[in-house]
Parts: sequence; C-alpha cells; structure tokens
Amino acid sequence: MKNNSFLVFLFLLISAIGFSQVYTNKVVGKKNAELLDSLKVQEYPYALPIWGDKATKKGFQLPYSAGVSLNYFWQESEMTFKNLEVGFNNGPMYNLDQIVRFHSAKVSGSALNVRPDIWLFPFLNVYGILGKADMSTNINAGVWVPDADNNWTEVLPFNTKTNFDGTTFGLGLTPTIGIGGGWLALDMNVAWTDIPQLEKPAMSFIFGPRVGKTFKLAKPETNIAVWAGAFRVHIKSETKGSLPLSDIFPSDGSAQSKVDQAQAKVDEKQTNVNNWWNSLSNAEQAKPSNKAKYETANRALEAAGNLLNGIDGALSTLGDSSVQYSLEKSQTNMWNFILGSQYQFNRHFMLRAECGFLGTRTQFMTSFQYRFGL
Repeated sequence: MKNNSFLVFLFLLISAIGFSQVYTNKVVGKKNAELLDSLKVQEYPYALPIWGDKATKKGFQLPYSAGVSLNYFWQESEMTFKNLEVGFNNGPMYNLDQIVRFHSAKVSGSALNVRPDIWLFPFLNVYGILGKADMSTNINAGVWVPDADNNWTEVLPFNTKTNFDGTTFGLGLTPTIGIGGGWLALDMNVAWTDIPQLEKPAMSFIFGPRVGKTFKLAKPETNIAVWAGAFRVHIKSETKGSLPLSDIFPSDGSAQSKVDQAQAKVDEKQTNVNNWWNSLSNAEQAKPSNKAKYETANRALEAAGNLLNGIDGALSTLGDSSVQYSLEKSQTNMWNFILGSQYQFNRHFMLRAECGFLGTRTQFMTSFQYRFGL
C-alpha cells in the first residue's frame, strides 16, 4: 500500500549545523615573532569584537569580525519512537506501543542554509541560521498480536518511503579559545524546523565540541585547519499532527484488502485466546501467570482491533477522512564522531568540509564563507 503509515510524516531530520570556521589564534613561536610584535603595536580598526584591541595586544590574531556562509548538509540516522497514539477523524486516540514494532526507521536528507555571524567577543561567535531541508523517511514496521501461548505474529506490515520538505531557522553561539597555535571550539545551537504536516515547528539542540590546529602555508594569509570532535543532536521528543487519509492510502482498493486480512487474523487470535482461557479450570485461571498472559493478549488484540476498525471506517470515506497522531521520538544514538578540515584562501574566503560517522548517524557538510570587518 502506498504511504502505508501515517508515521512517515513525523520524523524530523534536519535541524541546523554550523560553527564559526575561523578562530582566535594565539601567535606563538620564534618564526612568528615579527607578526606577534606587529599585533601588539597595531591599532585594532574595528568595533567588533568587544575587547578586540586588548586581545590583539596580548598576541591573539583575530579573524574578521563578521561573516556569512553558505552551508550544505547531508545526513542519515536511525530513530526510536515511543508513546505512539493514533485516532481517526478527530475521534478517540489509541495507544499502539504494545502492538506496533519498528524493524528499522531511518531518516535521511539534505539541507542548504545561510548562516550570518559576528564575533561578539574575541572568545565568542554568535550566528543565525535560515535554510531549506529536503527529507525522506524509510520505515519498516508492522502490527503484531499474540496468541494464547504469548507467541507474537505480524498481521499488518508497514514498509514505505516518503519525501517532504521544511524550513529551518535558529540561533547559535560558539565559545572558542586559541591555545598554543591550536584551538578549542564548543559549538551549540537551537533551531526550529517547520514541516507542514506538524502542528508546530519541531525543535532541536545541537552541541559540537571540536579541537583543532591551524597550519600556515607559504602563500601569505593562506592556511589549512584540521580538527576532530563529536556531534550531539537532541530533538524535542513530542510530536503531534494530522494528515488527510488520502495522503497515506491509495484509492485502488489494495489497502482495504490488507486491512480485511489483518482483521481476520486478529479475530482468529482472539478466538484462540478465548478458547484457551475457557478450557482452564477455576484454579488455573486464578494463577497469576495465566491471568497475566490472558490480560496481556486481550489488551494487544483490543488495541489492534481498534486500529484496524478505525482504518476500515476511514477508508469508506477516504477523500474526507483524516488521521491524528502523537508520539515521542529520539535519535537512537545522540553522539557520533566527526573529522573536518578547512582551507583559507585569504582572510576573506574559506572553504570547509566535515564528515561524521560511528554510532547510528552518518553525515557530511561543506561550506563556503566570506568574512569582513565590522
């Protein structure tokens, strides 16, 4: 069935990425003595960063105080879900945690964003984020029910890929310090991604500590920087929304056939559970283990019946029906490892690339930046 699951619209993929690409470096070493002396006597010509004149006199080489960058970001990651509730046509909501199992749930996509920034202090860069994201969800899941022996069987599989897009906006800051020719940066930002299928924009928080070193090249003002670090994504867990049922199920009748088959399987399981329970003596029914098994099976079968009856009723008026949903989502692994490098053509232009791996998230980012004094 096309767009088998209302779930595919719920998964936030892209929030925001970006950090300051240039750093406040402490000038050290005998070969840099001439540069160090010139920094200490030269008057700092710009209003930003605050205390910029004091920093240069202490031997720190500051980047231009303002900049704008164009960033491209791609990632693929696994998600985990809980507290799933579904309703139809604004009717009762049913919790499906017991019966819906996700074999795999991957989100992937790309984003293009613009990031203006300023150095507010020599050790603090602040920036804004505005971008567009193209995303897709790839879901392999199913509805499972038990029998009298607590053996679970899949009665309705979900396997779908859906594309959608969103707009991202956010704010970030990067505390940084130059240490002995190297630097430490602690990038963090909060962003909101507005997806039409959600009731309100989804919020995310990114934290990315990095440690790196910049190497001067023979040509004046050129250098290459390399770094390693970590990348942590936290997504606000609660998601609510509503979708037209016609966005999920095709109109060729195939969905109705699969739902009818699933309902028949649920009815068969319920009959088996009832027959097993009625075959027990009063003493056997009083055993906690048998009672727990019976109650667990009935709860699962009731939840599956409610879900399938809701879908069945909504399919009869497919064009006018809707699905309401609520769930909590999170990254399967919040952290992954990153490596990056940047080439500086001169103090105005830089090109950067960064990749992330390990854990359950893979990502790549490239960026081109222009800087100027302010």
